[in-house]
Amino acid sequence: LMETKTDVHKRYICSFPECSAAYNKQWKLDAHLCKHTGVKPFPCEQSGCGKSFCDRYHLARHELTHTGEKHFVCTVEGCEEAFSTRSNLNRHVSRKHSQERKTYVCTFDGCGLGFRKNNQLKLHLCEKHTQLPLYACTHEGCEMRFAVPSKLKRHEKVHKGYPCTEEDCTFTAKTWTELLRHKKESHQHVVKCEHCSKVFRDSWFLQKHLHVHDETRIVFKCPRDGCDRSYTTTFNLQSHIRSFHEGLRPFACSHSGCGKTFAMRQSLLRHRVVHDPEKKKQRKPRPKRSLASRLSGYTLMCSSAVDAQELANPLTAPLTV
Repeated sequence: LMETKTDVHKRYICSFPECSAAYNKQWKLDAHLCKHTGVKPFPCEQSGCGKSFCDRYHLARHELTHTGEKHFVCTVEGCEEAFSTRSNLNRHVSRKHSQERKTYVCTFDGCGLGFRKNNQLKLHLCEKHTQLPLYACTHEGCEMRFAVPSKLKRHEKVHKGYPCTEEDCTFTAKTWTELLRHKKESHQHVVKCEHCSKVFRDSWFLQKHLHVHDETRIVFKCPRDGCDRSYTTTFNLQSHIRSFHEGLRPFACSHSGCGKTFAMRQSLLRHRVVHDPEKKKQRKPRPKRSLASRLSGYTLMCSSAVDAQELANPLTAPLTV
């Protein structure tokens, strides 16, 4: 009964073949999909960093390493240590201030050091007292030994590698990261538009594209006097207002010799891929201002209630061929 109840709550199911993973939250599934695609959609924007992550939480935690912020302070009297994450604080308290009895004691030549875990004692014996680790690699010609089974298992992958599971593919990677990179470059699954045969890397981009084939579609008309331009997205309209009517292009490319400028930060982020193809494209940020406010072209407020009313009500126009 408990298993059935748990499965009912796991409504987000991985769609990759031969994968039975299921989750109770969308973000967990999104993080899991990174293992299949190798795509980590949340890159660190710190100059020179280049790291990217599967979810916003891990990105936010990583960014603390650049800012140096440490919000989690040890509350034990006399201790002034502070940490960037709660888990690091808990680990500190457990190691430095816990009164738990240490049950695993080193008996080597009167050493007497105590440890909370047996694995810690085994590592200590190998590192400090030069005793041979118990777990030896069985691969022919390899003399590596390890104190714990998990490290031996990880090492064995050096010999076995990570074979690609795609049909008729004989590639074997030396590391998991190399395998993910291979899948992304050689086995990228694409979806095709049934109207014009254009291909896209996932269904989200395909759905965006399908609007160009609609008989009618929503367009946003420029509210400025004398301008009859219209756009299919609020982003393009806002970019038009800032660059054409106001002459604002404050986002400049810092790449040596480029010098291009853009009206929208998102346009600059997309442009950066030209200089660094390995850099993941940014996800479109969620708007924090109202539609009328964002499209008005003004930093503080709309010029008039008429402009705001026009912007809040997009026009429906037939698609011209």
